[in-house]
Amino acid sequence: MGAHHDDHHDAADPRGRALRLGIGGPVGSGKTALVAALCRSLGPSLRLGVVTNDIYTTEDADFLRRAGVIDPERILAVQTGCCPHTAIRDDIAANLDAVETLEERFGELDLVIVESGGDNLTATFSRGLADRQIFVLDVSGGDKVPRKGGPGVTTADLLVVNKTDLAPLVGADLTVMSRDAAAVRDGRPVLFTSIREDKGAHSVAEWVSGIMGAWRHQREQKHAHTHTHDQTQTQDHDHDQDQDHDHDHAAPTVTP
Repeated sequence: MGAHHDDHHDAADPRGRALRLGIGGPVGSGKTALVAALCRSLGPSLRLGVVTNDIYTTEDADFLRRAGVIDPERILAVQTGCCPHTAIRDDIAANLDAVETLEERFGELDLVIVESGGDNLTATFSRGLADRQIFVLDVSGGDKVPRKGGPGVTTADLLVVNKTDLAPLVGADLTVMSRDAAAVRDGRPVLFTSIREDKGAHSVAEWVSGIMGAWRHQREQKHAHTHTHDQTQTQDHDHDQDQDHDHDHAAPTVTP
């Protein structure tokens, strides 16, 4: 993803599986708080699973379990032992294993949220791991951060600017952040929120609900196309068998 970070993995087939939503961003921007908020808002209506990433600990998974926002068994922790972007973009095996474990444990899921460890502005998810991506900034880094760009800021499906309640305290101009984010994101959506004040991150949850609807439609179309293709192949096979049958049992030719 991005000019200097090619994705070497193919997008995963959507048929018969949950939407995978990647959430990335710098350390302390509020990624885990956003995951908790989405579990609060979406948990009653969706079958959820969560995968967290930390380098050496299970800190984020432990926080979510203590918060009680979802069945603790539905939260798995990946200890990457390496830079966070490596595990979500370059070598995604551990995260894919965690996602598949959740699907095996709980059956069909609607949404699996994969939270990256804290990283820099270049961090993006492989499309082989995440179908959609949210990148989280916060205002305490200053209002200049969006215009610095980076693949995380510019290419994520949704950019979330968190901790807006702190803007007056740190001298961050939200109007400047909004303008600069729009300038680098080529029309992709940007949402401003304070998860501290809105425990359900309702504007973000509404966006996720929207992509869930589009995902279900895409998955159903893929399924319908595959079903039609399989039927056509079966009909062609039956037709070939009929032709072979007629040929094999044709009257012998007698040569005087």
